[in-house]
Amino acid sequence: MASTTLVTPAARSARSARPRGVRRNLTAYAFLAPFLVLFCVFVLGPAIYGLWISLHRWNSLLPIHPFIGLQNYVDLFTPGSTTSGDFWQSMGATGIFTLCSVPFLLVVPLVAAVLLNQRIRGTTVFRGIFFAPYVLGVAVIGVIWKYLLDPQSGPLNHVLQAFGLPSNTPWTVDTPWVWVSLVGVTVWWTSGLNTVIILAGLKGIGAELYEAASLDGAGTIRKFFSVTIPGLRPVMLFVTTTTILASANMFGQSYLMTQGGPGNATRTAIMYISNEGLSQGQMGAASAMSYLLFAVLAVISIVNFRLQRERD
Repeated sequence: MASTTLVTPAARSARSARPRGVRRNLTAYAFLAPFLVLFCVFVLGPAIYGLWISLHRWNSLLPIHPFIGLQNYVDLFTPGSTTSGDFWQSMGATGIFTLCSVPFLLVVPLVAAVLLNQRIRGTTVFRGIFFAPYVLGVAVIGVIWKYLLDPQSGPLNHVLQAFGLPSNTPWTVDTPWVWVSLVGVTVWWTSGLNTVIILAGLKGIGAELYEAASLDGAGTIRKFFSVTIPGLRPVMLFVTTTTILASANMFGQSYLMTQGGPGNATRTAIMYISNEGLSQGQMGAASAMSYLLFAVLAVISIVNFRLQRERD
């Protein structure tokens, strides 16, 4: 006697759902494929190749690149080596710029975003004014401000002289004024982006929170620290991390405005790495420096995320 198998409606729907799920996955991977290809070709591949180069004495002018293992990394921690002193001096300059610029790049955009979030006339115009400098390339910014801050013929010193103020300030040729110039120009140039991001975060804070704070008798300052700052914590985590990374990778401003001077005081790590790798042809040593800089920034980013998580 032949037996018949009963298929329940649930089983039929499950079978029909499997092909749809497979098709959906294939569609998703098809859309991701162009990005994955570009990522592998232009990011992952060069990263692996750069790590391989860092394990060799790789001079771009010579046909032979002997394998030396971790020697390029060891040299960076060996006093008296050809790369150790200059590299850590450039890392120190990078640290100075980062420590000086990041607080301003967080506080100034935060204050500007809070002001622009108020219901006042002309906020759209002011938003455009704040963001406009960021549209310009670093080459334009460097050339313009190098001319404006020139100690001999720059308009800034002439304006200061017209108002009876000291007019012999060496903005781009002596410390600490070179740091004042680099930090000031960077804050003026890039604050607009952080302002827009923080302003978007402010729009996501519910008005009912401010109303509840008002009912509790909170003033403007109390609302700022009890409602605005906690509401912006995820946004500020993102802004802080990206700002630290951007400041630690500063290159164009110093290269165009001060040429790393006076001496090598403002020669950042990226400047030294590019000089060693491209001008001197020492690609192996330059790759090792790049990965060490990457490791330092990765540790800073992880610490920043963990600190923010503990606060949450």
